[in-house]
Amino acid sequence: MFLQKLKDITTFIFDVDGVLTDGSVQVTDSGQSLRTFNIKDGYAMQLAVKKGYNLCIISGGDGIAMAKRFSNLGITDVFLAAGDKVALFQKYLTDRNITADEVLYMGDDIPDLKVMKLVGLPTCPADAVEEIKAISTFISPYNGGKTAVRDIIEKVMKVQGRWNDDNPQAVDSGK
Repeated sequence: MFLQKLKDITTFIFDVDGVLTDGSVQVTDSGQSLRTFNIKDGYAMQLAVKKGYNLCIISGGDGIAMAKRFSNLGITDVFLAAGDKVALFQKYLTDRNITADEVLYMGDDIPDLKVMKLVGLPTCPADAVEEIKAISTFISPYNGGKTAVRDIIEKVMKVQGRWNDDNPQAVDSGK
């Protein structure tokens, strides 16, 4: 059943804090928030974009650095400072002509709960809160910010026979 669901995925949607990061936020004296992203997650994300998958970020967090990181990876569907994740998700499906069944969403905390109940494949990092783990079809053995995103993208792409990159570049993950 799980492997079959992986075969149907065309779209990845990720939360940021606690999924693409470990959930820590450093705040500078000027009030700027700093986050740490994993290069291996970045490599998998840019490869998914190259291979034609829809990749979307929906996050309550915000910041110029976050937007730049995703832009550098080729991700154009980025929704930051998201208040109503369900409304953004539904609009995204309509705009992209996607069904919920072909969407994999990875979230880690209560703000992700409602939207995760709507997708075909709800997933989470190992350190997600219990309510999210309870509804997840797949729980990565890796924590948020520690390659949980790479783990699930790689699984999907390997099952679909699309993981290989004939011309990988060293800059692909660290743009």
